[in-house]
Amino acid sequence: MVQGMPTKLINFLTALSNYTRLVFGVIWVILKRPPNWTLIRDQMYEIGVRSLPVVAITGFCTGMVLAAQSFFQLSDKGLSSATGLMVTKAMMVELGPVLTAFMVTGRVGAAMCAELGSMRVTEQIDAIRSMAVDPLRHLIAPRFIAGISMLPLLTVFSCLMGIIGGFVVSVYYYDMPENSFLGPLPVHITTFDFVSGIIKAFVFGFIIITISCFRGMATSGGAAGVGRATTHSVVICYTVILIGNFILTVAMNNSYNYFSELVTKWT
Repeated sequence: MVQGMPTKLINFLTALSNYTRLVFGVIWVILKRPPNWTLIRDQMYEIGVRSLPVVAITGFCTGMVLAAQSFFQLSDKGLSSATGLMVTKAMMVELGPVLTAFMVTGRVGAAMCAELGSMRVTEQIDAIRSMAVDPLRHLIAPRFIAGISMLPLLTVFSCLMGIIGGFVVSVYYYDMPENSFLGPLPVHITTFDFVSGIIKAFVFGFIIITISCFRGMATSGGAAGVGRATTHSVVICYTVILIGNFILTVAMNNSYNYFSELVTKWT
């Protein structure tokens, strides 16, 4: 049966098995004995602080575009006051988490894969093992902890910048009253909107770090192999993020509707 399976399918299942082993290995290492705080702090700075400029630009420009499009589409229908609500909803629930994950993938995930891949092909990882140092604890666990910690914070920052960008365009370009932009937000923005964005950011951080590290640790073929692994890691991260975003959106919306009906039934 195995001999009749296509080679690509066998390679995919093998890679998926190795990826799963790496993920559980990292989680076990963290639970058993967390890595040095200095390593985690350095990765938090690299992933979080140094990503702030690109995340700010992305969020701000996206908010401006959303405001311009929303106002243009809604103004002739007498619904221009919903511009702020549309910008905020879109940034918090969908665009904030996804675009932040894309920016972090391109800036951090690619560099992470290339760094680990270079260490792999130059046998530095084997040297680390020879010194009785676990590569999972020393190289991947700090990145894992920093990634799943920083992505939600970066997403909140991106959403805030998007709302500011939408506010600037709506108020100072389209002369919309400030209360018209901000007024509907406390009424229609719910805790579920905020929590759903944070959950997505957490999952996306998990995806980015684990896939980038896995592809880096599995690199072979010298400098050309490092380039291929980096390209593959970015493409795979983008694809899994988009698919995961759809699955999370459907799952969380269904869960919200279910619990809302349950609460209504019992009250």
